[in-house]
Amino acid sequence: MSALPYSLARRLLFRLDPETAHDLTLDWLTRGQNTPLQYLWQQAFVDDPVTVAGLQFPNRIGLAAGLDKNARCIDALGAIGFGFVEVGTVTPQPQSGSQKPRMFRLPEAEAIINRLGFNNRGLDAFVRNVEQSRLRRRKAPMVLGLNIGKNATTPIERASDDYIAALEGVYPHADYIVVNVSSPNTKNLRTLQTDEALDALLGILAARREVLCDLHGRRKPLFVKIAPDLDDEQVAVVADVMHRHGMDGVIASNTTLSRSAVQGLPHGEEGGGLSGTPVRSASNRVIAAFRARLGKGFPIIGVGGVMCGADAVTKLEAGADLVQVYTGLVYRGPTLVPEAAKAMRDARR
Repeated sequence: MSALPYSLARRLLFRLDPETAHDLTLDWLTRGQNTPLQYLWQQAFVDDPVTVAGLQFPNRIGLAAGLDKNARCIDALGAIGFGFVEVGTVTPQPQSGSQKPRMFRLPEAEAIINRLGFNNRGLDAFVRNVEQSRLRRRKAPMVLGLNIGKNATTPIERASDDYIAALEGVYPHADYIVVNVSSPNTKNLRTLQTDEALDALLGILAARREVLCDLHGRRKPLFVKIAPDLDDEQVAVVADVMHRHGMDGVIASNTTLSRSAVQGLPHGEEGGGLSGTPVRSASNRVIAAFRARLGKGFPIIGVGGVMCGADAVTKLEAGADLVQVYTGLVYRGPTLVPEAAKAMRDARR
């Protein structure tokens, strides 16, 4: 159990600019992981094993991509009780991302708006950090997902070049790999969710995955991360394309461009992706639409607006197999993880 009440830490962190607080937290976790300091945030682990996409997950709660873009804190995050952690999004080349300020809290709505723009240190640094994780070398390690994207300077017509480079770089180190085509903060990226563009991209990645499978002797699951702003017709298109190219799962969903839930709030009209409580219902709707289209058994990871254990259960009820958190961790702290894991375990008894 954590020795530091998160309510106290949050009061201090929320006095800082959101990105400054984020960076300081990651620095602290990086320095403290695998040391006695880890006790300050460590949580009791909830055992609830499940097999999804051929992988054995120790429990159903995971961390969404975006918090640890450079894979610096894998061991520290594992101590919080996650069954799986997803890090990234990583791009082939380092990039600084969007101009600051680019991250905003909306505490009245339990939400965050960010337009970070895939800021990261690049593929080489990312892989080095993954390789250094001790948690990955344990007898029964948590599952690790690696999330890949394109550089902002790469023309959308050549996006597949970046995704192939990233896929090749992360393939030996991932339990599963996520193709992120849904961030609203890289120009034109969401156009890759359209029929022809997604068909072309996933076809190329599926073919390269077969080559990598032969080279490394293991087939790694490929997931596609999509936006919560898709309508039912768009969901059907994406689902059919994923099926056609043998994708192993979908992550629903990324942040939303909608501002209907935060109109009139300070920072409510800032550009970027909105996460937290306001995206919960849209995420659940998209999860349900994918489940209806893909049928029983196709892996779905639900993410968006999970602020308590009951919210995690609604993702399962909508059709998700696994659930991820990010913004909820910012507002609730580490105790959210075992709470959500236990709620999902108890809901299925």
